[in-house]
Amino acid sequence: MVAVGLKFPAGRFHATPWGRHVNEGAPEWPPSPWRFLRALLATWKMRADYISEDKIRPIFEALASPPSFQLPPASLGHTRHYMRWYKKVPRDQTLVFDAFVCVERDKEVLVSWPDASLAPQERTLLSGLLERFGYLGRAESWCEARLLEDETSHLSINCCPLERNETLAPNQEIARVLCLDPRKAFSADHVRPSKANKKRPAYDPAWNLAIETAQIHTEKWSDPPGSRWMTYVRPSDCFHPFSKPTGKTERNSGMKVARYALHSTVLPLTTTTLPLAEKVRGALMGRMPKEADRRRPSRIFSGKDADGRPLVGHGHAYFLPTDEDGDGRLDHMTVFTKDGFGSDELRAIDSLRVLKPRGDEPEIQLLLLGVAKENQFQTPPLGPAKTWVSATPFIATRHPKKNGARRDTVELLHDPKKFVEATLQEELARFIERRNSGQIPRIEPCLDEAGVFRIRPSLWKQGAAGPSRRAIEFKRFRSRKSADDGGRRLSGFFTLRFPKAVQGPIALGHSSHFGMGLFLPAVTDGNEFTRY
Repeated sequence: MVAVGLKFPAGRFHATPWGRHVNEGAPEWPPSPWRFLRALLATWKMRADYISEDKIRPIFEALASPPSFQLPPASLGHTRHYMRWYKKVPRDQTLVFDAFVCVERDKEVLVSWPDASLAPQERTLLSGLLERFGYLGRAESWCEARLLEDETSHLSINCCPLERNETLAPNQEIARVLCLDPRKAFSADHVRPSKANKKRPAYDPAWNLAIETAQIHTEKWSDPPGSRWMTYVRPSDCFHPFSKPTGKTERNSGMKVARYALHSTVLPLTTTTLPLAEKVRGALMGRMPKEADRRRPSRIFSGKDADGRPLVGHGHAYFLPTDEDGDGRLDHMTVFTKDGFGSDELRAIDSLRVLKPRGDEPEIQLLLLGVAKENQFQTPPLGPAKTWVSATPFIATRHPKKNGARRDTVELLHDPKKFVEATLQEELARFIERRNSGQIPRIEPCLDEAGVFRIRPSLWKQGAAGPSRRAIEFKRFRSRKSADDGGRRLSGFFTLRFPKAVQGPIALGHSSHFGMGLFLPAVTDGNEFTRY
């Protein structure tokens, strides 16, 4: 017995059955043996041509008989797009359907030849060819193939040739499958001679199996020479949509950072950091899959558990818009989570393309630059750096306490700058505890000549031409229905100087998950980051 496993890493099998038009939307299922053996033949000639024909031919002859299949759960899908036609007018277009079979990425189509037998050296050659297998069907139909050894006893065949006088079971249906004709597939009666030498065949090897599709169309063959149609039976529910478990979203292996580049006719000002972060969060939450009549909640995006209670520990997502060229306008968006993105969150991140405008606001387009692990992006605001400077105002996490056992000192009550610095020290202590780092930074307020908190883009970008900003210029109220007093809290800009380089992002204080209290690496450290 010979058995092969076929896995589709993209989750799709693109192939149009022979004799059908692509716009009929009828994908091939199961994968035809004719298609598979021609792909295996192409793999041999393109990637292992050093193997002689006399060693390869017995393998193909052994696999020429109709195989049986174990088909995994699958469903049908399609895309439609317009292609330039150029038949009527220069900009004429035609609608093209791209139908495909959806298969789970970790499931295999198992193909078995029960009566086939290969010698040990032939099995080694076949295994080597399958390891070099690239795709099956269209080029975007990536395929990984392997030779099964010990798993053959566990095969559960559900698609096989229909025997003569056999009746269908209630849960079965008929499918026409293109297979090899062992009597003609390896002959050369339809192979064209070479144009350079009429005594030599045009194809190597000179098999009908290797005949080019262009010749078949030119000579108007209804079916490829060397092939035959076989009637197979397959499960009648083979395209029944498969569902995924709806419990807790499975965490992705280490993917914690997503980076976007922003594009618009007029990019938003840095003072609108918080509203932009809220828009991105809302757009991503709106792209989560539905359960019945509601969206499946995402604890990573929402920062709340299934009962709507806020999460603790700051492991959920930070939405961090940044001005990385220093012109005073936001040009990048970083989404960071310590807990890691799940598969649903990653699909939402990948599908986000545009933020719908409100009123007279221009449309903002988002280009996904990449999704990576925590330390793979070396770009602001991810660091690392020893000196970090405020890009947005740090907003105090509490108001001054005039009464009670934990009331603030007279100095803090009468000096707002001192009070904001004291709350920043409290937040830094919690930040250092979360990072398991004993590094205590030196805090320096960023003040102008008048003693007012002010930040300049030139502190984090050399030669930046953007205007300096005061904390009061930034929008600090959130748009949520419940009351938010971020605009009435004390705020300010600071520089943090750590003894050793620290990995970002560093976002502290009130509304830090929406870009407030964000620090960027200072140019005084000589930091040069690649813009992605």
